[in-house]
Amino acid sequence: MNKTVLSGIVMTTFSYFLFSLQDASVKWLVDGYSVWQILFTRSITILVLCLVIGRGKLVRSAVASPVIKPLFVRNLLLLAAWLSYFNAARDLGLAEMTTLYYAAPIIVTLLAVPMLNEDVPPIRWFAVFVGFVGVLIACDPLGTGMKLSLPVFLALTAAVFWAIGTVMLRKTALQETTLVQMTISNVFFIAMTGLAVGFFWTPPALFDVALMAGTGVIAGIGQFALFEGMRRAPISVIAPFEYTSLVWAFGLGFLIWGDVPAVNVFAGAGLIFAAGLLIIVGERLAHRRAGASLDGRTVDQTASEVV
Repeated sequence: MNKTVLSGIVMTTFSYFLFSLQDASVKWLVDGYSVWQILFTRSITILVLCLVIGRGKLVRSAVASPVIKPLFVRNLLLLAAWLSYFNAARDLGLAEMTTLYYAAPIIVTLLAVPMLNEDVPPIRWFAVFVGFVGVLIACDPLGTGMKLSLPVFLALTAAVFWAIGTVMLRKTALQETTLVQMTISNVFFIAMTGLAVGFFWTPPALFDVALMAGTGVIAGIGQFALFEGMRRAPISVIAPFEYTSLVWAFGLGFLIWGDVPAVNVFAGAGLIFAAGLLIIVGERLAHRRAGASLDGRTVDQTASEVV
């Protein structure tokens, strides 16, 4: 398998683990603080980390970057996704939220064709389908009696916004370095959330300040891994690996809150794991076929030169 693509898969999967860890931290904090305050503190932490690493050169590169405008649009979409998701979370259960949100990888794969001109072979479509079936089995949304409502619409809206933002990230990742993208993105997020945080600010306890800062560190490493993964692999390859965050979420729920997954969760996790294997095997076979085709052309060219 192409080592660059494989590294992209590994980094993307690692990023979703970190984002699941971040979500667990946010779930802990959101009971006492507004989403605006949490996102504001998180973005400041990430920006400080970027500036410590990149310093003045990073600032100059960010100011002159050609991807400022698309990153601004992407961050508007992400902010809308976050607000839609957490507002829906007030009325929907975890199973419903997770299933609706995980429509995003399907939308990402659909958008990869017109927006990125990616060639999506059938095995990738099949892997996305298998992964989504795994999510359905693990979450059992029908068992909760889910019906069409405003919270359901908000969760689906968050999935659409996140999917478009992910496709845009793949485009900008090919044009700019990861640190520059992270710097620009978090400056925009600080500006956007800072406008509202004054109205929703709650003086935090010392432990909660440390938890918010820790959330920012985790999210910063997750962002770096995600941006680098997007640079290394086609988005239709890595889209199904977003489903792995469901496995991380249930695992963290067990470790932190003692939530014991039911049998259907393990069955769904097995299908999600199978979807990832399908992608890896498919890319490995495609790489072999490409190599064999290249070797065949080389042999033909050598033979013609001899003649």
